[in-house]
Amino acid sequence: MRTIRIGTRQSALALTQTKWVIRKLKEQFPELTVETKPIVTKGDRIVEVTLSKIGGKGLFVKEIEQALLNGEIDVAVHSMKDLPGEMAEGLALAAVTKREDPRDCLISRDGQTLRELPEGAVVGTSSLRRQAQVLAFRPDLKVKPVRGNIDTRLRKMREGAFDAIVLAGAGLRRMGWQHLITEYLGTDVMLPAVGQGALGIQCRQDDDELFALLQTLNDSVTSRAVTGERAFLHRLNGNCQVPIGAYATVEGDSVSLTGLVADPNAEQVYRQSSVGDNPERLGVHLAERVSEMGAARILEALRKEA
Repeated sequence: MRTIRIGTRQSALALTQTKWVIRKLKEQFPELTVETKPIVTKGDRIVEVTLSKIGGKGLFVKEIEQALLNGEIDVAVHSMKDLPGEMAEGLALAAVTKREDPRDCLISRDGQTLRELPEGAVVGTSSLRRQAQVLAFRPDLKVKPVRGNIDTRLRKMREGAFDAIVLAGAGLRRMGWQHLITEYLGTDVMLPAVGQGALGIQCRQDDDELFALLQTLNDSVTSRAVTGERAFLHRLNGNCQVPIGAYATVEGDSVSLTGLVADPNAEQVYRQSSVGDNPERLGVHLAERVSEMGAARILEALRKEA
């Protein structure tokens, strides 16, 4: 069997996720030979600027996708929430893995929950989506940007720059650091990013043999849910750097999808839910509903500022 070269970001979390993918593949194909190639992305290089101000789509995937198109690697492993709504031409999403816990979580220095934090407490996050929802729930708090890997963010909080930080629970769980979590934030308080908790595995569109091999890692339930969420994101022409959240659940043939668009200061929050049996149509329909309510104006204003 051919040697497969897998590209990934070089963070500890990204490498841990890639090792998990390799382990799952080798469980089914023991003779498989795999090489890992860490790749530095634009989002990794620029760590002193908030994500929303860097601009552009695919901040954490573009260089990896280019390596895939150039033939330098055969497979790319991404956090699904980092993938833009529109797939790069020539590439295919071969698998969406079973979802880890999709919720965001709060880690606070003194063990206080989001509700218990004192007035004026400083919460750190690099995400406008998280910022907007924190302020919608607690307008008396202050939200300040924090970049860097998980270790860096935790260190800054312990040194006193923040009273709490918000992170994806899935990443902490994959690193074995769930004991650090003060509180999981319910989706009624904090709607996750599109695809949060799942991994997306890409290959070249014309590599039928590899596509079939990677398909063995696809989780059909997660894939249907994420399809609806990504359709919502794509219809809004959004990416992971704007305040858009979406979360879908699947029960039998039915998909329940909730989508949100908010301005960063939570002065306007548009959140709607719908149910259907076609996740892609459902995502498009829900995006059009929130756009008509006023979400389109928020996104247009943010694009002009970028």
